[in-house]
Amino acid sequence: MLPTREMAEVAETVPISRKFRRFLRTYRFLLSILLLAIGIFLTVLAVAAFTPLGNAGPFPAVNNATNQGPNGGPNYDLVFVIAGPIIVLVGSYLVGSYYIARARFEHLMVTKSKAEFLRNLPDLEDLLWDLTPDDERRYLEKKAELRIRR
Repeated sequence: MLPTREMAEVAETVPISRKFRRFLRTYRFLLSILLLAIGIFLTVLAVAAFTPLGNAGPFPAVNNATNQGPNGGPNYDLVFVIAGPIIVLVGSYLVGSYYIARARFEHLMVTKSKAEFLRNLPDLEDLLWDLTPDDERRYLEKKAELRIRR
């Protein structure tokens, strides 16, 4: 066992890129929902800027802030028209792929059949790329429970 000082030095030597990747894997679902929400928000702002909806509620104030065209500035509403739907599509894909991977992973983790687990082992390892480090830990525990060495 390492003394506490040596353990602290080992913990500090982890590269920032690995910490960032672990953060992204841990909070992948929350980040994809956030991305989807931002895309929806930008799309609503774009629709409100170019339809009569822009005359209701908070949209006139928002449109004055985002459309600086009359004052000689940029018109950010045009960016919202392009970026909003693209971000919605990417966010929808990420959320959907997470739900599909989660459902398939949970089905394979519940199975008591060693044969079914072994048959689906490559698929399960591919699913782990879309899931969290906690799911990887559960996978390793399940392999140990079924006494699979690989």
